Order: sequence, then C-alpha cells, then structure tokens
Amino acid sequence: MPKSKIAGLGYYLPEKIVTNDDLSQVMDTSDEWIQERTGIKERRYAEKHKETTSSMGVKAAEMAIANAGITNEDVDFIIFATLSPDYYFPGSGVLLQRQMNMQGIGALDIRNQCSGFVYGLSIADQFVKTGMYKNVLLVGSEFHSMGLDYSTRGRNVTVIFGDGAGAAIIQPSDGDEAILSTHLHADGTNAEVLSYINPGSHGGAHDPEGQEKYEYPDQEFGGAFITQKMWENEDLYPHMEGPTVFKFAVKKFPEVIMEALQSNGYTIDDLGMLIPHQANLRISQFVQRILGLSDDQVFSNIQKYGNTTAASIPIAFAEAVEQGKIKKGDLVCLAAFGSGFTWASALIRW
Repeated sequence: MPKSKIAGLGYYLPEKIVTNDDLSQVMDTSDEWIQERTGIKERRYAEKHKETTSSMGVKAAEMAIANAGITNEDVDFIIFATLSPDYYFPGSGVLLQRQMNMQGIGALDIRNQCSGFVYGLSIADQFVKTGMYKNVLLVGSEFHSMGLDYSTRGRNVTVIFGDGAGAAIIQPSDGDEAILSTHLHADGTNAEVLSYINPGSHGGAHDPEGQEKYEYPDQEFGGAFITQKMWENEDLYPHMEGPTVFKFAVKKFPEVIMEALQSNGYTIDDLGMLIPHQANLRISQFVQRILGLSDDQVFSNIQKYGNTTAASIPIAFAEAVEQGKIKKGDLVCLAAFGSGFTWASALIRW
C-alpha cells in the first residue's frame, strides 16, 4: 500500500497576548499560582466579532498549502477538528471551504477535542494511502476565549486555554518520509470529568448519579437549550476535575507513545522528537521523566500559548520545524490525551 506524508505545516496565532497578570485583574489568581500548576505564562485571544474558528483555520491552512508547494485548487478533501465551532451547526469545515473557494470537495468535521488533530491525521492517512485523495487539508482550530468563565469560580479551567489554529497537508509519499502508523483510543467511562455539557440534548439522562442536575423542561413538545436551572446551577461553562485528568493523562500518554514506537520496531532511544498535546507543562514534564527523554527530545510551547486543544499539536509541530529542532529523517511522535477520554499517537518519519 502507498505511504502518506505531511507535505506542509502551517499555524496562526492571534495578535492579542493575555498574561497571567491580566487574568488576575478579573479573578482571584496570580502569575505564580498559574505557572506553578500549569507552566503557562501567557496565551493568545482572538479578536471577538472579527475572527472566528474557521477564519483562523483559513490562515493556518494558507500557510500549510504554501509550504506544501500546492494551491487551493489542488486540495481535494478537508478535515476540520475543533471543540469550539463557529456555529452549533453546520460545522466549521464548510465555512473554511467557502472562505477558501474550495466548493465541491468534501468537508469532514470531527469532535475529538485534544486528540482531534491526531485522529484527523489518522483519517487523512487512510484516505491518501487508499488513493481516494491526493491532497488532504487537515485543520485544528480553537476559539476558547469566547466560552470561558472569567470569574474566580472558573479560574481552574480559564487560565489554561488559549486561541489559535494549526494545519497540515497530507499527500502520497514516494520516499522515506512518511506517516508510519497512527493509534487511536477512547474510554467514555469518565466522559463528564472533562466536559462542556450545556447546551445539549441530554435532559439529565447522562448524569451518573441520577441527580438530574441538568434537567430540561418536562414537556412532551418544545423546550429550550438553556434553562433557568442551568443558570442557577452555573452549568453553562466547561467543567474539569483536574486531578482525575492528570492521573489518566500521565498513564495513557506513555502507553500510547510506546505503542507507536514498538509497533514500528523502535525504542525510546530512536525518537528524535516528541510533540505532545500542550495540555499542561507539568503533564509533559511528568511523561518526559517516565520515559527518560532529554529536554531536546520534547517540544513545549504551552508557556506562550496555553492549551489550544485541537490546534496545539500542529502549532507546536510547525514551530519545532521552523526552529530547526526537527530535521529531515528524524523520527517524530505526536501524542495526545483529552476529553472523552480519548488518547492517540502518530509516528512519523520526517
């Protein structure tokens, strides 16, 4: 079967820089508190009412297309990963398609949160290897700042996230550079531990304790996406049980990284660069110690951008290449863990 490769990478980061001190003006937090727990010093916020998830994706896509040496007309399929779409529906893929004048080609939206880019890469890899498409545009873009709780109540989540977009062009490979394998996993047992539940169609049915905390109006016809009870319970923002997420992440990250290496007959010593999802610097450092990796083998930029979910891996990947930290022939592993829970990895010969 033919191989596929990443032919071009691109990224976009909004101009507005929001520091930890800026956040301390609207909630009870501090630069020291945030850095100690997350390693984050600042993040980027998109310009409200002017930028969108899809428009940021366009800018990242334009860079990836240019770096791949192709044009918009050459792209024959779009995969768009995000948890913060422009609209509830339709998905951001068709909005990006419209902005880039790519009408007529397929556009697939996926919702795998922090693992979205690696999941999308696996999909693109299969399409290209089977010969169905020759140039797949994969985009990960997030506009988190529009939906966060900027009060002390929401600080544990809000201080972590930032906005941005990353993109890649996947096409056939006739040389050594290739996507060697991808590995996808999920376990919905603890789906609510890291979630953004409302608005939704659950009507309280998902509540594992049967408390109907998220109950919708009890009527056969009609109803509302947002109810008074949701306002009263303050259930309209992202929810995260940090210690539980950390515990699962530091277990699954090493597992899925080693799965990728061992599946291809490599050891940790063969790895040129690990690009983990930029979830929390403390998680990345913990995983680095477990695997015995050097500082030169792990790339982190969460300090500057925060957690950009589906965009974090392509942004980090593109920056690592730009900075000369990844060179032709290097063995690169991408790894992610996030809401769902989902976790995934990809092994690439650059």
